[in-house]
Amino acid sequence: MKITMTRRVVMAAAVAAMAFSGGARADQMMDSVHFLIPGGAGGGWDGTARGTGEALMNAGIVGNATYENMSGGGGGVAIAHLIENAQSSYGTLMVNSTPIVIRALTGEIAQSFRDLTLVAGTVGDYAALVVTTDSPIQTMEDALNMYREDGMGFAIGGGSVPGGMDHLVAAIVMQAAGEDPTAFNYIGYDAGGEAMAGLLSGEIDALSTGFSEAVALAEQGEVRILGVTAPERVAAYADAPTFAEQGIDAQFVNWRGFFGAPGMPEEQVAAYQEMLGAMLETPEWEEVRGRMGLVNIYRPGGEFEAFLEAQEQQIGDLMRELGFL
Repeated sequence: MKITMTRRVVMAAAVAAMAFSGGARADQMMDSVHFLIPGGAGGGWDGTARGTGEALMNAGIVGNATYENMSGGGGGVAIAHLIENAQSSYGTLMVNSTPIVIRALTGEIAQSFRDLTLVAGTVGDYAALVVTTDSPIQTMEDALNMYREDGMGFAIGGGSVPGGMDHLVAAIVMQAAGEDPTAFNYIGYDAGGEAMAGLLSGEIDALSTGFSEAVALAEQGEVRILGVTAPERVAAYADAPTFAEQGIDAQFVNWRGFFGAPGMPEEQVAAYQEMLGAMLETPEWEEVRGRMGLVNIYRPGGEFEAFLEAQEQQIGDLMRELGFL
């Protein structure tokens, strides 16, 4: 859904919404956006929030952006804070991503996206399977043939524990290829860097990782991308084939988006949606997006909710099949 509007329209909508939300000077409130980040500095949530604030300010859509890192409980501490302080937090946008779905399913966090106001999904990072450039595996079909010859001897690694996102992505791909998603050998590492070291050392045959990370590694000449979980080739690295074009209907995106406190007034929600939609059309955002290697997937409100419900169903079904639920 493409949104095009003038800055005047954005600001007018925001002024109306902020005036509704509490009687403070509307122009002052719209001058600033406060981002709540459920993790520490330097992670994906932090980068997304700060990059969004940077683009909003550089494009002149808001005057100032502030940030608050609140780690703990797999993101649950920040979510609980937003819920418990709802009425005083209508000026706050919390960033989150796919883990809010996974961790709610496993019970790692007590809340789910349904306990919050869904503002909009803005960007996504597709997933990929990669091998080293000198690997005898040239295509996904080669990888599947190797797996069929020696199931548990074929190892796929990832920068998350068994049952984490990298494992789930690999299982989605194997299931879509007609294989048993519980039968391959997944090796989890503490972080993406350690998983990459495992690939280079030969400890694993293939690595499940985010597409943006895969692109960076491919451009450095370290890996070959076997497939991407996108519906069509991604312009950021058009040489990488999709799984779909190889006859494997494996689609997945690690979305990132923004939530508000429960009960946020509808006019304010609409203003934030228009603000984010307008930002995504700016060259200032394009510079940030390109730097982070993400793709735009703007989904406001109801579209965001439908997407999250579908992802929850997909991940929940797979986690039950894998024995993690």
